[in-house]
Amino acid sequence: MKIYDYHGKKNICGERLRQARVIKRLRQEDLAAQIQVNGINMERDSISRIEIGTRFVADFELKVFAKVLGVSVDWLLGNEEKQDG
Repeated sequence: MKIYDYHGKKNICGERLRQARVIKRLRQEDLAAQIQVNGINMERDSISRIEIGTRFVADFELKVFAKVLGVSVDWLLGNEEKQDG
């Protein structure tokens, strides 16, 4: 499977993911733990790589990130200005 880059990054949600995580005062380890509780096996280094844009994000992962962080998927994708939560 070939994964493409978009403006040099493998995802478009990394910056917003980091922003929401910081607002919630979560460390990358804390976010990874909450993602794991929601059924997705993910470690801290994966969160780091997503935030800097070097890791692809699956649609099911994006949905769980939105749930855990209290934001919408659209917000994580940059389609909305304000967070839902």
